Amino acid sequence: MENKENGRLFVFDHPLIHHKMLLLRDAATKSNQFRQLLDEIGVLMTYEVTRDLPVEKAAVETPVATCEGLQIRSNVCLVPVLRAGLGMLNGILSLMPAAQVGHIGLARNEETLEPSEYYLKLPERLAEKQVIVIDSMLATGGSAVAAIQLLKQHGAIRIKLMSLIAVQEGIEAVRLAHPDVDIYVATVDPILNEHGYIVPGLGDAGDRLFNI
Repeated sequence: MENKENGRLFVFDHPLIHHKMLLLRDAATKSNQFRQLLDEIGVLMTYEVTRDLPVEKAAVETPVATCEGLQIRSNVCLVPVLRAGLGMLNGILSLMPAAQVGHIGLARNEETLEPSEYYLKLPERLAEKQVIVIDSMLATGGSAVAAIQLLKQHGAIRIKLMSLIAVQEGIEAVRLAHPDVDIYVATVDPILNEHGYIVPGLGDAGDRLFNI
């Protein structure tokens, strides 16, 4: 994984992620395969996104003796941005089944490209949790910036952003608005087209996920 500039952007360089991302981009990949690939990529990315979770010593009784080890001390809250953010959720939950899950629904105005909130459901006491925002496409950055702002308004302090594909414009938008948030992306694409879609990207992630 590559760590760029001030340590806030992490771009993955794992060959398994690159391989699965290429399959994910393929227009011939069916929705069931698309969902499976999102699960798998979510699992692979989670190992690094959670690398710095605080731990504490604990002990268990094995069949033979007492064994000391480490357990995660921080509560984790996963917050997918609807719809496409849901695609990575199951993969992440397979590693952290006890994590809480909130949801943020943001719709993009196709003329202004600005997000508007249509749904919000978050756990209480966010200040005590490590919050991971799941926004699959970091294009203009508008939805990610808005989602993070909503979380901060509800008390979140420790926030990370997890995306599949980003462009520099979206990365800079999040950094400008929320310089305290770490950004984790599987890959960075070159440009946005005139409609605000990432190129080459993978199309509309939500449509492909739900076969619409």
